[in-house]
Amino acid sequence: MSANFQQLANFIWSVADLLRGPYRPPQYERVMLPLTVLRRFDAVLAPTKEAVLARYEALKGKEPVLVDRVLNEVAKNDEGTPLGFHNHSQLNFYRLKGDPDNVARHLTDYINGFSENVRKIFERFDFDKEIEKLEESNRLYQVVSQFAEIDLHPRKVDNITMGLVFEDLIRRFNESANETAGDHFTPREVIQLMVNLLLEPDTKVLTQAGIVVTICDPACGTGGMLAEAQNWIRAHNGQATVKVYGQDYNPRSYAVAASDLLIKGQKDSRVELGNTLTDDRFDDMHWFDYLLANPPFGVDWKAEKKEIDRWPNFRGYAGKLPRINDGALLFLLHMVSKFADYQPGSKDLPGSRAAVVFNGSPLFTGGAGSGESDIRRWIIERDMLEAIIALPEQMFYNTGIGTFVWIVTNRKAADRKNKVQLIDARERYTPMKRSLGDKRRYLDQAAIDAVTREHGAMESGKTSRVFDNTDFGYRRITVLRPLRLRFEITDHARERFLNTCPELYDALLAVEEQLGREPHSDWNQVWDQVQQIFKKLPDDMEGWAKGTKGSAQRKIFRDCFTTVDPDAAPVIARRHKKGEVSIGAELFPQQTLPTLEATELYALLGLHTHGKALVEYEPDPALKDAESIPLKEDIVSYLLNEVRPYVADAWIDRETLDEQDGGIGKVGYEINFNRVFFQYKAPRPLHEIDAELAEVEKRIMGLLREVTE
Repeated sequence: MSANFQQLANFIWSVADLLRGPYRPPQYERVMLPLTVLRRFDAVLAPTKEAVLARYEALKGKEPVLVDRVLNEVAKNDEGTPLGFHNHSQLNFYRLKGDPDNVARHLTDYINGFSENVRKIFERFDFDKEIEKLEESNRLYQVVSQFAEIDLHPRKVDNITMGLVFEDLIRRFNESANETAGDHFTPREVIQLMVNLLLEPDTKVLTQAGIVVTICDPACGTGGMLAEAQNWIRAHNGQATVKVYGQDYNPRSYAVAASDLLIKGQKDSRVELGNTLTDDRFDDMHWFDYLLANPPFGVDWKAEKKEIDRWPNFRGYAGKLPRINDGALLFLLHMVSKFADYQPGSKDLPGSRAAVVFNGSPLFTGGAGSGESDIRRWIIERDMLEAIIALPEQMFYNTGIGTFVWIVTNRKAADRKNKVQLIDARERYTPMKRSLGDKRRYLDQAAIDAVTREHGAMESGKTSRVFDNTDFGYRRITVLRPLRLRFEITDHARERFLNTCPELYDALLAVEEQLGREPHSDWNQVWDQVQQIFKKLPDDMEGWAKGTKGSAQRKIFRDCFTTVDPDAAPVIARRHKKGEVSIGAELFPQQTLPTLEATELYALLGLHTHGKALVEYEPDPALKDAESIPLKEDIVSYLLNEVRPYVADAWIDRETLDEQDGGIGKVGYEINFNRVFFQYKAPRPLHEIDAELAEVEKRIMGLLREVTE
């Protein structure tokens, strides 16, 4: 089949050479896609063409709606099943080829002879303009003649092969247009893996007689994912009724997908045109059994933001949304909103399952409290994330970046409750003999089967790991360290201060006389002395300690005469009277704390014993840091084990503890594949490296001698 598909795709692409001149390569799809679809329709309708024409003669003059309904039943496929569309024109591709002088008028008449559902599809192709342009450039007859030589009847080209042909043509169009990495379609083997992961767990249910299955792809493109899912179910259960629903914002992709549904005779299925994020064409449908999608990678949603911001929530999710430069996770929220309610014990399939392809960004972009992190948290804490599979790089046609398949469901199996499985398939690729765009690797059937089995087994091993949901969560707290200042009056500092505050010349002389010019390592003592000195000065000098001007003068004084010194005493910012502060375990709800003396716990919170009082140190902005503490660890133990051994004077910023999530820092979620599957490789011994360098140097010197001698 693949050889047939490639040969056919190459032949159709060769016709594009006729378009050179009036069209640039990125514009070829405007002609090639609609003509390929039109030729497919022509071939599918051929067996019952005469019967349709005969019945049309009898129905002339009747209501168009009635004529459409009757003739759609007359047009049938080889199995005798009504196609649901027809063409009542006397013309076909061979007759179009037979009249070169009137090919433009005849081609338009031929398209107008289709049933209304097909005419609507060609309106999305906007093909009338292309017919006119081709006719003006004397290319139309040549192109139509070439397409007339292609046999696209389902007996020669089945639906799967036809889908591959469409995908190959679209890939070439995108390459010609130099499209961004976000505009691409999914390779067939990736779709096959996604479908396996999505449907294999439900094999027992899906093979029951008479089952009805609904599948949705909110970013369906040309419909490849929907087609592959249908093929899987029908291969396992020929009696199953499969209804598919798709939506895409690209008119040409929509037209191809809608054409495919018509050709397959799927009357209960629908493909809609529109922006999924702002114009949900299935707004009243929240009961799909399965959803799968490959939304755009790294594409911003700036155009949609204004409208989305007016909504009270996005598809039932009321939290923060992702940053405007990547809307991938919005598609996941949309898919989850389409989940059927989970009803354990139901005779039908309870709940829903979804498979979606993302790049690496949705795994870890955004810290605690960001939109991306909050969405990950929303999915994981509702126990919806079942598995994530890392795919090899260079798998897609228009981008070489790494990609990941997420499996999300609201009906996890009992052994998967509160668990997430990560599978590393990044090395399970087979190199392609010939690259197709950026695609240089593919998954062979053995690799697809291996990943599917690994997912089903749900065991931890070299390339598969099973985690608790909470393993991916952490609390983000701020850790502070004290500011330590050394006081010293130098000529340079003296000059800086007096240039700014010349009115304090006498005050400075008094300070200098009492404290001298030697350095002092305890700013707290220095400041107490400075205050005492200023109290003894004339009344007109006391203003420096009061009001806005005095505040500025005090700051200038400290800035000029102090420097940071790690050996100096911490700067005290505030003193508390005995019994004024009471801090206990109530600051750490839902946390099991280690047994600590009160003074130790106080110190961890930035309250230090200073004589009979408690003092708070002024934090050094340059030493401010943040710690991500796993949800499974309590904050106090983490600080004692991971921070205090290296910085003994660190404490927790209490403002961090006053924030959301039970008063203990912001909660975030991220999934780091590299950290999970990292395997340490020891460097080679130095003597081996030295020997290799010596050998290379020897060869270089030999080559130099050949040149110089």
